[in-house]
Amino acid sequence: MNTDTLLELFQKGYRVTLGAASSAVEAVQDPQRAADEFSAVGTDFQQLADKLEVRGALTEKEARDFVEGVASQLPEPFRSVSTSFGQASNSPKTVTTVATPVVDASLQAEVESLTAELVAMRKEIDELKQKDS
Repeated sequence: MNTDTLLELFQKGYRVTLGAASSAVEAVQDPQRAADEFSAVGTDFQQLADKLEVRGALTEKEARDFVEGVASQLPEPFRSVSTSFGQASNSPKTVTTVATPVVDASLQAEVESLTAELVAMRKEIDELKQKDS
């Protein structure tokens, strides 16, 4: 199978899924209109898939436009990060972090107490097993 064909198949599937989701939302908002719209299609699944793909492409474009609009309203430091997101960076940046464990003293004491109880129970179970043998 050709890579371009596979990519087109995934893209079509993505858009059909977006179109179906968009149609489902619309069906909840206006059930009668959705019923009329889909009853016109009938059982022609190819026509249904084409219709959903077109709706999905439109939804995808609207979503991209919305994200670009929101990104254009961000302050400058965030805008440069959001516009470069997903694009290859010329200079990789290294961020060094140090993880420090946070231990609550009361939780630590409770865990130690429960561990001691478990050890005692295990010992008692072993003793009972030895008596039965």
